[in-house]
Amino acid sequence: MTETKTEQLLWQRRSVRGYHDTPVPRDAVTRILCAARRAPSGANLQPGRFHVLTGAPFEGLKGALALAVAEKRPMVAQYSYFPQPMPADLKARQRTAGYALYHALGIERRDIAGRKAQFDKNYRFFDAPVGIVVTIQKDMGKGCFMDLGMSLMALFLAAEDLGYGTSGIGALANYADVVQQTLDLPDDELVVCGVALGRTDEDAKVNTVRTERDELNIFTSFRGFDT
Repeated sequence: MTETKTEQLLWQRRSVRGYHDTPVPRDAVTRILCAARRAPSGANLQPGRFHVLTGAPFEGLKGALALAVAEKRPMVAQYSYFPQPMPADLKARQRTAGYALYHALGIERRDIAGRKAQFDKNYRFFDAPVGIVVTIQKDMGKGCFMDLGMSLMALFLAAEDLGYGTSGIGALANYADVVQQTLDLPDDELVVCGVALGRTDEDAKVNTVRTERDELNIFTSFRGFDT
């Protein structure tokens, strides 16, 4: 069976953590976001908002986040991203992904400072030329997070199709209060994540990392099929 364009995009998509500083035109961002909004939505509620930043406003947010990190400001997440506590099998996956990233960058396992410096690049949106702060209304149900996730995946694929790299930045929620204050977001909006967007730097070692996915038999069961 011939591989479809959608399959090709899914296989080639990756979390990009190294970008060129080439500006992304507003019309390209508009196309990407309009495509993202075409994702399925229960009752057509279309949950989630996208606050797109570049230039001085983007530098202002990154500066505020850098200051919060430097001052060791307490993290204020508005929701729990990971299971609490993290099961051992999932913790092993998390560690494996982290080790792969640090290994590609030549950061040793015991190099705590080096690992922290790399992690803190999340708060600079990995120096991408465009950053998107993703929010959702606080009174939305859990199903609306699922709809927002589908919209984000549509965003990633639309960007990939136009030749842009992306990375979701869950760590942004660690300083939700800083983001809220800096962008003067409405009180009813919850900071979900960030998205970095720009042209991929193919020479960056960090972009050589590919995380593995489970084999089909691990996450799927078939019933009623002949073979």
